[in-house]
Amino acid sequence: MIISTEETKKGLTYNIMEALKQQLKEQIIEALNLQDTKPSDIDDNAPLFGEGLGLDSIDSLELMVLLERNYKIKVEDPREGRKILQSVQSMAEFIQSKQVA
Repeated sequence: MIISTEETKKGLTYNIMEALKQQLKEQIIEALNLQDTKPSDIDDNAPLFGEGLGLDSIDSLELMVLLERNYKIKVEDPREGRKILQSVQSMAEFIQSKQVA
């Protein structure tokens, strides 16, 4: 079986994204001091605020600091911040888009 270059790129992108999401989960747990939470407890697509992980507005500030400190990404627009911080998946996609750009 021959794997095309395009399939290889997709596989690498998938692996990078999975590693990034895992790293984000660990960073969120550490930054927000969620001692009783394991990375596996956080669903990639679950809302971080409200019914999901139950974070609040103070936590959102901590997550913005996390993005700036760990990924050198500063989010200026609060509306954009709300979109970015919806889930681990949305955070990872945003980080990846900024690193590629």
